[in-house]
Amino acid sequence: METFFLFVGVITLTLWLVRRSTRARDDVARLTFERSQLERRVTLLEQDVAVLKAGPSHPTEAEQPSPADPLAAVPNAMHQLLRMKAEAAKAVAPAPGPVETVFLRPVAELALETVPIETVVPERARSVPPIQRPAIKPAFNWEQFVGVKLFAWLGGLALFFAAALGLKYSFDHDLVPPEVRAAGGFLLGAGLLIGGVSLKRKQYAVTSQTLCATGVVILYAVTFACRAFYHFNFFGPVPTFLLMALITATAFVLAVRLDGQVIAVLGMLGGFVTPVLLSTGEDNPLGLFGYVALLDLGLLAVTQRKRWDHLALLAAVGTVAMQVGWFAKFFEPEKIFIAQGVFLGFPLLFLGVFVWAKKRDWMNDHIAAASAILALVALALSFNFALGGTLGLLPGRTFTIAFGADLALLAMVALRPRLRFLESIGGSALFLLLSCWTLGRLTGGLLYWGLGLYLAFAVLHTVFPLALKKLRPDETPAAGLWTQFIPAAALLLAMLPIVRELTVPWLFWAVVLAVDLLAVVMALVAGALLGLLAVLVFTVAATAVWLSRSTAQAVDLSESVVVIGGFALFFFAASAFVWKKLLPSSSARGIGLWTPGSGATPALPFDVRPLIPSLSAVLPFLLLIMVVARFKPADPSAVFGLAALLLTLLLGLAKVTRIDSLVAVGLGSVWLLQAAWLQTSLDPHRAVVPLVWFIGFYAVLSAF
Repeated sequence: METFFLFVGVITLTLWLVRRSTRARDDVARLTFERSQLERRVTLLEQDVAVLKAGPSHPTEAEQPSPADPLAAVPNAMHQLLRMKAEAAKAVAPAPGPVETVFLRPVAELALETVPIETVVPERARSVPPIQRPAIKPAFNWEQFVGVKLFAWLGGLALFFAAALGLKYSFDHDLVPPEVRAAGGFLLGAGLLIGGVSLKRKQYAVTSQTLCATGVVILYAVTFACRAFYHFNFFGPVPTFLLMALITATAFVLAVRLDGQVIAVLGMLGGFVTPVLLSTGEDNPLGLFGYVALLDLGLLAVTQRKRWDHLALLAAVGTVAMQVGWFAKFFEPEKIFIAQGVFLGFPLLFLGVFVWAKKRDWMNDHIAAASAILALVALALSFNFALGGTLGLLPGRTFTIAFGADLALLAMVALRPRLRFLESIGGSALFLLLSCWTLGRLTGGLLYWGLGLYLAFAVLHTVFPLALKKLRPDETPAAGLWTQFIPAAALLLAMLPIVRELTVPWLFWAVVLAVDLLAVVMALVAGALLGLLAVLVFTVAATAVWLSRSTAQAVDLSESVVVIGGFALFFFAASAFVWKKLLPSSSARGIGLWTPGSGATPALPFDVRPLIPSLSAVLPFLLLIMVVARFKPADPSAVFGLAALLLTLLLGLAKVTRIDSLVAVGLGSVWLLQAAWLQTSLDPHRAVVPLVWFIGFYAVLSAF
């Protein structure tokens, strides 16, 4: 009984809204006609005013009105205008008429008389340019919106909710057989479509669009119910998909043909609300998100056809709402592969639309925002996957979503370089995610996964800006300062396992060396000198932390010397190569950021160039001092041998770079290393070997 009264009430409300919209439409038509008449009169008056302004300000003696002139009391400017109009009328008249019938007419009638302006404007005034008025954007007609469209749309929405709730009520109380319910729903939806199309579009445009939109939404609801609730044999996966495809196509064809955004908007709203209203509480992600994907494709097709760009953004918001709702209600760790398809499939779908829009010259901020929202939501939910539950111990599954979303953002930047801020957002979020996962979830068994993820992060965000600048030099905006510190950020991530006192394998140093190589490449290509300095400092810091932690107890002296020597040789070679290829021709204080339209780089208040070879020389000696303090070797041959090699390389670097201060740096470094060994490890009974090394250092410096 309640359903019957609700249905009658909705029908009554709909009829009342139709009547009200008809009256409002007639009032709007009448007011529009009156406004057009007023605008015509104002236009004629403005033309006359322009003629008056262009005419002489003082009439000549010949033009002075005689006392017998009936228009002597009229101002001079108006008198001239009326006289010229009267003369023109006499010239074109077939026979002269009474003068009084022309000169005694009201001024208002003469002002509105349709005499061509060219016949009355003097020759000297015809050169005056027409008055240019700025285009005035019409104000939004709130009266028409509230009185016509809003009530019509609310009526259609109320009719949809009444049908959906009535259908739900019949489900719960089993009022009629399922087949009758489904048939009645289809008949109601089809009837609304037919009725909306049958109305005269010009006279009942809003009502026609509202009825069509409501019919589309009801057809969505009934189709979904036949599949999800009743499980009719006919409504298998393929027939249901085809039927919903037909409904979607019908809705958006009507939206295009009737030029009605309300059909698309209400169809979209009903499409996204339908699974919520008719939810059975059972998880069916394939059916749900296949349905959402179909809905998105229809909306995007209409958006491209009619250029209703905001529909793309609304489609993305609705898709995100469905994703978050499914995640909150149904997600479990066992469904991680389904989550990968859900949270990566839709960013790829909208990325495809982004690419298509780029090719069709349809790109705009709404399309870009829609594509970015889905990727950013996937990246945000990756924090829950990686840091919560048991999924944090499965990095291969959880980080697939994070890196996939980051790649989608980078693809958008590659297609539209003005969106470069997305590169910063994606890189920062990924760095934060890796840091939190390392500190909270990383174990010794997952260390290889961690090293691989750190290296992938460094390669991705180091190579991408270089490739983007290479492929699109004119379109790419200046890189952010943080870009050249990506390798240093990756080294910071690599240091976190050592901070957590995890035993690192030899592969750890291979990853560090690869990151260092990326920094050298960026310095050569982009002049990122500060980034190279940061990598040098972080490499030494990682080695120092490795030597100082308790996990280094199993490390012997020879292993430490090999690690330090390897990185020292690498940075010596890198410093010489970078100096030869880049530094002499660089700006004396450049920091390696691209500036559009020029090869110049921003400047620092100091010259950063000598710091690279200097730090390359000093920092390895500091590590050797740490080794001496840690192991206290009685025979310093291993340490002093590496120091002698480093001193020789340093002196050669000083000759290549012509930085004389490097000689003093080498002398001071060797002296500090010798003093540290004398303080910690000197054995008077075994002083011959150290004495030989001291003499050797002296000989090398003296020979240089």
